[in-house]
Amino acid sequence: MKNDKMTNQYRVNEQIRAREVRVVSDGGAEVMPTRQALELARQQGVDLVEISPNAQPPVCRIIDYSKFLYQQKKHQKEMKQKQAKVDIKEIRFGPQTDEHDYQFKLKHAKEFLNGGNKVRAYVFFRGRSILFKEQGEVLLLRFANDLEEYAKVEQLPKLDGKKMFLYLTPKKAGVVKKSQQKMDRERREAEANAAAKEQKENEIAANGGLFANAKGGDSALKKLASEESE
Repeated sequence: MKNDKMTNQYRVNEQIRAREVRVVSDGGAEVMPTRQALELARQQGVDLVEISPNAQPPVCRIIDYSKFLYQQKKHQKEMKQKQAKVDIKEIRFGPQTDEHDYQFKLKHAKEFLNGGNKVRAYVFFRGRSILFKEQGEVLLLRFANDLEEYAKVEQLPKLDGKKMFLYLTPKKAGVVKKSQQKMDRERREAEANAAAKEQKENEIAANGGLFANAKGGDSALKKLASEESE
């Protein structure tokens, strides 16, 4: 067998020092003397492998050791492949960033977070602009609030030299929830739109009624004029 870290990670057969072990299998688990477990392994032509040495008693499996190592390596490889590489994307602001630039960077931050990346947003204070550090903090807090559906705050705004940093980490897919503040805002907007629609419909109905009345009055005048001429 190859002398690698995984090979030396487990005790096998006579290397197992405990007097008794818990042997696990697809059918369940059974505590028995280690000698008995070794005998069972020999009868099956395989090995007794200690998979949890710190348990009381230690947990073992009766399995071909080479097959066991292959399964462990395969599992580790699969786990490694599933681990998404998380990059940290930077968003830079000035202490007096205008609204257009802010919205542009907010859009990029959403894309980064949706891609599973962390975001490090910071305000850079050049020269005397350090006097506006409170303004920079307000900007970063607004940024965090606008991204609360996409991320959670890993570190609140903190000044480090000439830069103030805010760290955001993406929320898990499918766990994105609207804040109460946003739900209230959307409810107010929906109510305002409904009220505006209703008002418009009332105005249309009122104008239609006036038009109908005017049209009817015009017909009546024409009729009266015709009768008088006769």
